[in-house]
Amino acid sequence: MPTVHLLDYVAGNVRSLVNAIEKVGYTVVWVRSPADVPSAEKLIIPGVGHFGHCLSQLENAGYVEPIRAHIKAGKPFMGICVGLQALFEGSEEDPDVKGLGVIPSRLQKFKDTDKSVPHIGWNSANTSRTGEVTDESLYGLRPSSKYYYVHSYAALYKEGELEKDGWTVATARYGDEEFIGAVEKNNVFATQFHPEKSGAAGLRVLKAFLEGKRSQPLPEKPSAASTKEGLTRRVIACLDVRTNDSGDLVVTKGDQYDVREKDGVSAGGAVRNLGKPVEMAKKYYEQGADEVTFLNITSFRNSPVADTPMLEILRRTSETVFVPLTIGGGIRDTIDTDGTKISALDVAKLYFKSGADKVSIGSDAVTAAEEYYARGKTLSRTTAIETISSAYGNQAVVVSVDPKRVYVSSPDATPHHTIKTATKGPNGEEYCWYQCTIKGGREGRDFDVRQLVTAVEAMGAGEILLNCIDKDGTNSGFDLELINDVKAAISIPVIASSGAGNPAHFDEVFDKTTTDAALGAGMFHRGEYTVKQVKDHLQEQGQLVRQFEEAV
Repeated sequence: MPTVHLLDYVAGNVRSLVNAIEKVGYTVVWVRSPADVPSAEKLIIPGVGHFGHCLSQLENAGYVEPIRAHIKAGKPFMGICVGLQALFEGSEEDPDVKGLGVIPSRLQKFKDTDKSVPHIGWNSANTSRTGEVTDESLYGLRPSSKYYYVHSYAALYKEGELEKDGWTVATARYGDEEFIGAVEKNNVFATQFHPEKSGAAGLRVLKAFLEGKRSQPLPEKPSAASTKEGLTRRVIACLDVRTNDSGDLVVTKGDQYDVREKDGVSAGGAVRNLGKPVEMAKKYYEQGADEVTFLNITSFRNSPVADTPMLEILRRTSETVFVPLTIGGGIRDTIDTDGTKISALDVAKLYFKSGADKVSIGSDAVTAAEEYYARGKTLSRTTAIETISSAYGNQAVVVSVDPKRVYVSSPDATPHHTIKTATKGPNGEEYCWYQCTIKGGREGRDFDVRQLVTAVEAMGAGEILLNCIDKDGTNSGFDLELINDVKAAISIPVIASSGAGNPAHFDEVFDKTTTDAALGAGMFHRGEYTVKQVKDHLQEQGQLVRQFEEAV
């Protein structure tokens, strides 16, 4: 097979990019040192995380001048995410670190006054201008397709600024800001989005670049409706994974976190088995899921960290599922079976190398937040959230929150933040606060959800997975009051979870809250509804969603 050179400088989930390259018919040759760069014909530089960290890595390792020489020689070059940002002169993210300076412009942080930051999800990369819809594709880009972005800093688009220097620009809109989604000039092509995580649309872009097909006619001129720009509504499929009583990894689901069948022996019945994780993840991908989340609810205490079964699940899933994968459970400082101490950052690194794009932290985030307040809201710089986000960017860290309602007669009855609720308590109480829990909801803390989410945002979390123990397994819809209360407290994205029972619940949560995404589990696992049915319903209700595209 033909080859492409890939430079890995600890840039997050590179395995998925390798899988995507191989999927479109190419073999990866690794660039291990600056001396390898001159022999590369096609060179790809991926990246996630902090601009300064990534550019400093390149500079300190001696890659900057060989990369510039590769570009100057006219050889094909592709940058992905931070690989695109590296082409610019610099970024507000770290003003003291210089970029490659190939593009005479700088990156700025998105405004968070009217939207969540980071910008996470599916958006456009459109080369059309002044209302006209292009009939040509730039390296496979289509105005009707959506691509997966995850970033806080962007090159904001100013009409004609780059075009006058010969650049072709594809843009997207986030709130009232238009930014560069992809850029091309001669031998250079770069995307702010992740093609390896953008399904068939992204694979088409990779294939076109590798084959040198800069411009191709679109198969048909898209309609104005299909080219509507903006961030789509994300629908996420979540798989709770644990070992059953036979030791097999299965997808399970419970009511208020009880995953055993109600009938059976006195121990509570067998673990509910709803299918195999890898096969189910692929099924949801093919139905159009925008992301897949695995929550490991088995500790694997007797397994060496490097052999954790979830690593193999990620490796196998990332071979066929080209949307973002999140893994939760076990992301903490730990001691291996041989007594070796392993940091949460090293555990996360194993997951990223196996195919994860984001890691989710649960109970340990509550403990870290409690300690944050005990120190007078001072960062320790040593927690899992802080160390992982500083290395891979805050967009790589999700905090999973498991709150439950505590009803009170009035706000004065508790020191915690309360809301006035339309769902009264057992004794007619009109107020409640949301108590944080740990250990899968089994232990409550004297700590409320607002305290937790504001603390973890300050510590570097990039997204909140907002569960609700009271709603879990009820199929009665999301807790809209909880979601709106959390959204009002923070600027990072929120994923609504717990309670989804039918497609209308997804429309309701997007219509009545400002949530950034919504997650379903049991309704999908039991075959009551498909992801496609949810998306079709959302589209019928006028919501902007990404539709699944056939593979290249």
